[in-house]
Amino acid sequence: MDSSGETHELNGRAEGAEPAVVERYRPSQWFQRNGPMNINHYANKKSAAESMLDIALLMANASQLKAVIEQGPSFSFYMPLIVLISLSLTMQVIVGVLLIFLVKYDLNNPAKHGKLDFLNNLATGLVFIIVVVNIFITAFGVQKPGAKSD
Repeated sequence: MDSSGETHELNGRAEGAEPAVVERYRPSQWFQRNGPMNINHYANKKSAAESMLDIALLMANASQLKAVIEQGPSFSFYMPLIVLISLSLTMQVIVGVLLIFLVKYDLNNPAKHGKLDFLNNLATGLVFIIVVVNIFITAFGVQKPGAKSD
């Protein structure tokens, strides 16, 4: 004990102080919510994630289109694949534009809720159609140039 009557640990903290181990394992601020959820922040993050997935699928479809064009009209499913991939690419661009509009509007404004709900439902419906179209693209089987099918 020192002259003040307080005991000190070897690290210099007074007895009864919170140990450093507890501070180190305290949940980070990423997982804490100190107030009501900001709907705009949530919607913007959701739209950004959807946009990234849309870009990944857009790149995959562009690659598939290139492979089909390189195969040429002699490929048995040339025209159906060109049409399906073009349809998928077009709808992906439309969904991307819709997501830009969704991010632009303020979700906290009740007057915009009807319009935002419609745009969100439209984007969701188009994404579903894009998934179905891409299932058919996969089923028809885009082949790499030089690969022979028997």
